[in-house]
Amino acid sequence: MTAKTTFVAATLAGSIAAALGMVASAAAAPAAPQPNMDKCYGVSLAGQNDCAAGAGTTCAGTSKVNYDAKAWKYVAKGTCETIKTPKGMGHLKAM
Repeated sequence: MTAKTTFVAATLAGSIAAALGMVASAAAAPAAPQPNMDKCYGVSLAGQNDCAAGAGTTCAGTSKVNYDAKAWKYVAKGTCETIKTPKGMGHLKAM
């Protein structure tokens, strides 16, 4: 390879890596605020949380277990504490 092709290849590889990093960080951001919804902890399935998933995760869609008490999902206002899961009821605060 010439110096020019090496430079072009390195630049292209860097651009692809940066783009992938931006996509990954955007996916891991919290879900946008929902004014008519409550944050309900302990009701999301693995990989379907809207944020706050505890140790080893970054945010939205990163929960590794179903019904994680530290992960929340938006639900209709006033319904959180009526949602029953195999691990108990939904709750409005992290446990």
